[in-house]
Amino acid sequence: MSKSKFNVAVAGATGAVGGAMLDVLAQRNFPLDELRLLASERSLGKKLKFKDQEIAVQQLTKDSFKDIDIALFSAGASRSLEFAPAAAEAGAVVVDNSSAFRMDPEIPLVVPEVNPLAINQYTKHGIIANPNCSTIQMLVALKPIYDKVGIKRIVVSTYQAVSGSGAKAIEELKNQIRAWVAGEKLVNEVYPHQIAFNCLPHIDSFLDNGYTKEEMKMVNETRKIFADDSIGVTATTVRVPVIYGHSESVNVETINKISAAEVKDLLKTSPGVLLVDNPAANEYPLAVNCAGRYETMVGRIREDESISNGINFWVVADNILKGAALNAVQIAEVLTREYL
Repeated sequence: MSKSKFNVAVAGATGAVGGAMLDVLAQRNFPLDELRLLASERSLGKKLKFKDQEIAVQQLTKDSFKDIDIALFSAGASRSLEFAPAAAEAGAVVVDNSSAFRMDPEIPLVVPEVNPLAINQYTKHGIIANPNCSTIQMLVALKPIYDKVGIKRIVVSTYQAVSGSGAKAIEELKNQIRAWVAGEKLVNEVYPHQIAFNCLPHIDSFLDNGYTKEEMKMVNETRKIFADDSIGVTATTVRVPVIYGHSESVNVETINKISAAEVKDLLKTSPGVLLVDNPAANEYPLAVNCAGRYETMVGRIREDESISNGINFWVVADNILKGAALNAVQIAEVLTREYL
């Protein structure tokens, strides 16, 4: 008989995504029995609020996962590589938000609205990988198009919020804006250049092919999640002076013809999608409107007049929620319903 309540550990509980995981678990009334909060030694004993409780943070060690059913990891790739196998060995199913396991061919890479059946592959290593935030929102929007008419090629440009770089990047943007208003020198430490009032076409490190790691994540993760290496994907990822919410301009060349009207009809009923497409009233997805929302917002849908089977659209999502915490909890929900 399957369980009705589950013991969950959150590794990296004191970080931005870890905190969002706690919020999502509470908001969605996840069937919890025990909630175990784990972080580095410097957070030992710190108390975090969950619903009407205050829970003390424990130190993350390889022995932290006794009797845990699901371990949600958002502690960075190096800690995932060190501690996730130990969690799986202890009997937990790990849902990892880092890049550590995404391209391992034996570990499923999952967006629940796109490839939920891949979750069943967790039994090989006890680990499921959460995709990159920019990949997640793009594929939530592309899935119904892919299923209906197939996809030949994707060209995507992203406009990614500084929260994707962490709390220090948010502070850097705020401090630079304050300095600019005061007529003082703008200091940059997180980014190689000023981020206030600027756009940086540079996310993660550059590779020998001229792309960045972030751009190649979108290429490789898209093919893995769709299980289709025939799709051509090219990406340009840009950091912009926005705090929360990644925006993307997506151009899709489909295998078979589909009209903009048909795409809108598909997306109206697609799971996880909110269609915001009324240009006559200046209504389209905006980063300032997506913060705190679970949905992936899609709009500016139009046919690409330069090719016969082309569609353009604009997609926006909260990078901390759907791009990380929410997606991980959704995977955990599927585990509780169908596998544990």
